[in-house]
Amino acid sequence: MILLGACAGWSLITAAAHDGRPEGLLLAVLAVTAGHATGRVSGALLPVAAPSAGAVVGLVLAVTLPELSRGPRYAAPLGHAGATAALLALATGAACCAAWATPVPALRLCLRAGAGGIALTGAVLGSTAGCVAGAAVLLCSLAAGSKPRRGVWLAGMAVVTALVAGATLAAAAGVLPDGLTGVLGDRFGPHRVQLWQDALRLAGRESGLGVGPGRFGELSRATSQMPLSDGKPHSALLQQAAEQGLVGVALLVAAFCWVLHALWRTPRPTPVALTAGAALTALAALASVGDALSFTTVTAGAGLLAGWATARPWTRVGGSPEP
Repeated sequence: MILLGACAGWSLITAAAHDGRPEGLLLAVLAVTAGHATGRVSGALLPVAAPSAGAVVGLVLAVTLPELSRGPRYAAPLGHAGATAALLALATGAACCAAWATPVPALRLCLRAGAGGIALTGAVLGSTAGCVAGAAVLLCSLAAGSKPRRGVWLAGMAVVTALVAGATLAAAAGVLPDGLTGVLGDRFGPHRVQLWQDALRLAGRESGLGVGPGRFGELSRATSQMPLSDGKPHSALLQQAAEQGLVGVALLVAAFCWVLHALWRTPRPTPVALTAGAALTALAALASVGDALSFTTVTAGAGLLAGWATARPWTRVGGSPEP
């Protein structure tokens, strides 16, 4: 709560300094908080039913709301589809967490089959990123049963996230090899790289307080050249750096590290913790190269999944009530 309060407070400070608009970030903090609280309570009472229902809701949202983004389609495949891919990854993770939580073999098999179906839904919807992310979460969940040392694997997830974020920063700084830069340009489109470069330029100009929440679209040269732009740099890390400075980046990184630490300390079984960690790592990777965290459904879903995976069991294994 202190960390989330710091995120909200810093957004207000930077907004006051540069006449910014912190409403979007405040809504995201509220969604994460509400989702996490709901996940902790429902996960303690209904450790199988709650994440199962969450997986169904996530799938329904991904299927019935294909236009989750208010922006244009120029940023395919991870522009308007970033939120859809994130929802599919979170829904797959929720189904896999429910599968590990149930002691009934038949139900576990059905839930894993459902998780596989959620991942394949990405291909049906044309979301390659969602299909790949969901499949990766499912494979990690299947392998989690033989990984008793959760700390090592959670640290590995942190390294993967850092590599994706580092590659994004390197692309924005133009220090990647020409061949790799060309691949990224073909994959994400030249406009995406230009937005990243503008965000890094603004971050360098105002490294302390940033330019203010919600002001990237006003100051970005690339955005002014695209009349249908949604005014975002399509990278959570670079958006924080540009709009809230280094402190904003530190708070974002601290929030992710706290989630991994909570999964390391959770009393839930290790496969549940690693499955949730894999889904949240997939979300972090998508957010590094897209605008997935700009949508309330995604931030609330992330909070729910973290809550389910860290919920303290209502009763002990032997059935006696908690003291």
